[in-house]
Parts: sequence; structure tokens; C-alpha cells
Amino acid sequence: MTDLVFRARRVLTPRGVLAAQVRVRGGAIVSVDELAGAAEVGGAGGPAEIVELADDEVLIPGLVDTHVHVNEPGRADWEGFATATAAAAAGGVTTIIDMPLNSIPPTVDSAGLAAKRKAAAGKCAVDVGFWGGAVPGNSGQRARLHEAGVFGFKCFTADSGVPEFPPLDDAALAQAIQQVAELGSVLVVHAEDAAVLAGAPAAGGRAYRKFLASRPPEAEVSAVRRLIELAADTGARVHVLHLSAAPAVPLLAAAQADGVQVTAETCPHYLTLGADQVRAGQTQFKCCPPIRDRANQELLWEALETGVIGCVVSDHSPCPPELKHLETGDFATAWGGISSLQLGLPVTWTRAARRGHDLADVLTWMAANPARLAGLDAKGSIEPGRDADLVAFAPDETFVVTPDRLRTRHRLTPYEGQELRGVVRKTWLRGVEAGPGQPAGRLLTRPPPRP
Repeated sequence: MTDLVFRARRVLTPRGVLAAQVRVRGGAIVSVDELAGAAEVGGAGGPAEIVELADDEVLIPGLVDTHVHVNEPGRADWEGFATATAAAAAGGVTTIIDMPLNSIPPTVDSAGLAAKRKAAAGKCAVDVGFWGGAVPGNSGQRARLHEAGVFGFKCFTADSGVPEFPPLDDAALAQAIQQVAELGSVLVVHAEDAAVLAGAPAAGGRAYRKFLASRPPEAEVSAVRRLIELAADTGARVHVLHLSAAPAVPLLAAAQADGVQVTAETCPHYLTLGADQVRAGQTQFKCCPPIRDRANQELLWEALETGVIGCVVSDHSPCPPELKHLETGDFATAWGGISSLQLGLPVTWTRAARRGHDLADVLTWMAANPARLAGLDAKGSIEPGRDADLVAFAPDETFVVTPDRLRTRHRLTPYEGQELRGVVRKTWLRGVEAGPGQPAGRLLTRPPPRP
């Protein structure tokens, strides 16, 4: 078999950005060698096919997005595996972990997981893994799901928005965390306190401020506080999903300093969009928890920069445009979710670069750390032994977001019209070009724990 060698003036590696050649054999990286002038390809490595990147491109590792709602089977009219993974590849994402809800059936038992895998088979342009669900009444199924290879378990502490995936009350949450600890797995949590939400002002109408008031920061703070208590008591691994409320950050920082196994993520929309830009009736901005003000956003960036928040993932949660109720602009009834799987890298890079960050920072948040969360040792970095999941990225090229660029099933986005920095020119999955009509993606199972 002829090796494949990627040559670039800039390759993002754990040693820094290098002029290097990356040799790929059998879909895996076998060596990363610095280039000195016009180095020859071949030698001890043998003959190779050469892929030469342009001078304005950087070779980066494929992103790992651990928070994606594909919705197939059952709601494939919202999004399906073919369109979701094509969008992922177009955005430089080479691995996604699919959330257990919004599909019918949800992934709360072995039959649900089998239905997911059957729906995905032969359609995926990138690698796909699956979270299991923790809902009332499925505690007896969780060990089976774990054995079948789910990457962990997701639960809600407030209404999920779909009836087939109800939330856990406090007693059921405590039981789930204890069970996850015994399995050696991880519980990933949509953390909003249902009681706090019930006591908040009701959402209604076209005014975004009313919707924002209906999901106060204290709902997240209260839920995170309880998760930390349970994680400390049980020794379980707990991960807070899509953190939007900065007042929860000091709780997380203190818990992490005390050795509690609690981590957190946030999303590009919380880091870049602000409540001040949401006009009346613009329900394409609705998500739960909500986009908050700029002062809150600044604190989220600081938490990311200090490592309290470790991951930036999409929470890609699409729906048909009619479910956004754009004709009425009613935030109370519109579906809450943002479709952003393809745009996460340029959205985050645009703002991060303005703040003085380099690509290494962004890829730590969007590739290395999500891979670590999921236990994917073969993903998230360009180094020997890893999968050759690679992206040719032009960090200085700009583009304007228009619906025709997007590969998702539905193309409504709050980013429409924005000028972003950074263009994904080509994506490879295990050394093979990834994209529509190239279903080379594999269905992943949780790897065995490290020794």
C-alpha cells in the first residue's frame, strides 16, 4: 500500500505549528517530520502519494463535536445522518457524538441504540458515536447500553422539549450519578433547575427580553450546584452541557480545584451572539439555555481561557423552519435550538483571533478536549498513532454566511449575513477525502478504559 504524505508550511501539532510532512499509512498517522527547506518525500518511509497544502493553509486535526442532535430515525425531516455528517465534514468536523433525544425512538435502551445504528449505517461522511439516555424508568437498561458501547449518558434536570425524553427528578438524578460511577462512565447533563424555571416569569410574545427572563441564570447555577454535590459524594464523572450562565463558573472552578470530577462545555453561540442583537420575533436565536448579555459572555470567555470550561461544541439542534414560528415570532412556542454544526470553527475562530488566541487554543477547545471527554484516544491531534483525520484550513480567508453554503437539511441560521474568518478547504477522514456522497464514516463504540 502506498503511503499518503501531507506536506504543509504550517501543521498544527502538539509541539506547535511546524513546517512538516505527515505520513499516513492504513488511515493512521505514522510520523510527523519537520521539513528543512525542500525535503524529499520517501527515503526510509518508502514511496508515497503527496498532498501539498497551499501556502495560506494550515493542516489542523479534525474537530470532535460531542454535542450533536441528528434526530434520525423518527424526525429525519428535522435532520438526518447524511446531511448532518456532510455539514460536519464541510466544517472540519470529523467525529460527532449523537445525542439520545429528538429521534424516535430515543436512545434509552438497546432497541433504541440499534435503531440509531441502523438508521446511520452507510450514510455518514464522518465518524459517529452515540450517547445513551438516562430517563425515568430506564435504570435497568443503562448497563446494557454501556456494554453496547455508548460514550456515556445524557439526562435533563428540566423539561427536554420532547415528551419521549422526560427529565430526572432529584432522587432519580442521584441514582443515575451513582450508577454512572459504578459503570465507570460519565453523565452529561442539561443543567437547569426545574423549580427555578417554574418560578420565573412566563415567556410569551415577540420580545426576547421576556424569553430571557423565563430562563434566569439561577436555574443553571442551582442545577450545577446540585451536580457538584452529587459528583463529590459519589466520585462520578459529570459534565455540564452548554453552559450559558457565567455565575456558575466560580462553583465549577472551586469544585475542580477540590478534585471533583466535573467538567463543562459551552457553545459558539454563547461566545459570539449577544442578547442585545436579538430583535423582536427573531426566533432563529432561540435556544435553551438562552443567549445572554455581553458582560456574561465576557466571563464565559475568561472561564474558557482559564480552563474551567474545557470544550466548545455546537449543540447542533435543528428543526424545520416552520417550527421556529417566524410568522408569529413567538419565543414561547418556537423550537429552541440553533443549527451550527458546519459553522462552529469559523464562528469561534473569528472571535478568538480578535481576542489574541491562536489556532492551537481553538483546536484544544474543539478537538483535543472533546476527544478526551469521550475517551477517543485516536482523535483530536496530529501525532503518530492517531487517525489521519485532517483539515486544510485557510485561517485568514473570510466569507459571508449565506444559506446556499450550508449542507444541513434546513438552512435557517442566526449567523446569516455575518462575515466570518477561516475557511475549511478540504477534510480527510483517515486519509480519505470526506464530503457528500462519500459515506466513509464509521459507527464508533466507546473504547475500553485506559489502564
